[in-house]
Amino acid sequence: MTPQQYVQHKAASSGSSFYYAFLFLPAQRRAAITAFYAFCREVDDVVDEVTDPGVANTKLAWWRNEVHQSFAGHPQHPVTQALWPLCSEFGIQEAMLQSVIEGCQMDLTQTRYLDYPNLSRYCHLVAGVVGEVSARIFGQTDPATTVYAHTLGQAFQLTNIIRDVGEDAMRGRIYLPVSELQQFDVKAHEVLNRLDSERFQALMKFQAQRAHDLYDQALGQLPPTDWRTQKPGLMMASIYRTLLREIEAQGFPVLNQRVALTPVRKLWLAWKMQALGRF
Repeated sequence: MTPQQYVQHKAASSGSSFYYAFLFLPAQRRAAITAFYAFCREVDDVVDEVTDPGVANTKLAWWRNEVHQSFAGHPQHPVTQALWPLCSEFGIQEAMLQSVIEGCQMDLTQTRYLDYPNLSRYCHLVAGVVGEVSARIFGQTDPATTVYAHTLGQAFQLTNIIRDVGEDAMRGRIYLPVSELQQFDVKAHEVLNRLDSERFQALMKFQAQRAHDLYDQALGQLPPTDWRTQKPGLMMASIYRTLLREIEAQGFPVLNQRVALTPVRKLWLAWKMQALGRF
């Protein structure tokens, strides 16, 4: 399997909404975003699939060194072999990839976030930076697009947090800020035991509104000159925001089930944005 085949398989097998936006890109940009996404999946899988924290830390340390060696011209892993030759062309810096690893490292040491500013720092590393890199690969021409991409990445991450409350609870993690749990009188043990309540529902409506506000904010930050180049990100926004609305429509069943859109629906939403420019 070549590095290019490896990252293609990694991206396609994930079932992520991001993959559907990649399909409409020119070949070189598609190769870059596929390799970058595969990199993000590799380091995220370390946290999600390795049960021993010591082993996980060792693996993330290996990835830190691998990124550093790759930017010195010596990539060893299929993912970095596919990604590194494209980094210069699309302005991907070593610090950006190290930030993604740093965000995953936080998952090994932190299972609670005191307030939203603390959570926002985590979202910056695992999603905001990802948005910035993606915008460059998509063809960003205006520096102001970086702000849009970062905000949109955070909106995606908040949507993921809402969707995955139950799954994260089974891993002993709660990404809902402690101060907001207290605000809505939701106890941590209720979340960990996946106990629904009117209080939990009110908390989730609050979280969803914050995510919607970020989507609106991001769309308002996108310079008109980059609307066309950033269509892949807008496709993902359409898919993710539709997912958020589906979760809302179903009454936030996120403690005990994972709400998802069908592949056909994702492809339709992506095509509609690509062909018609509509959400």
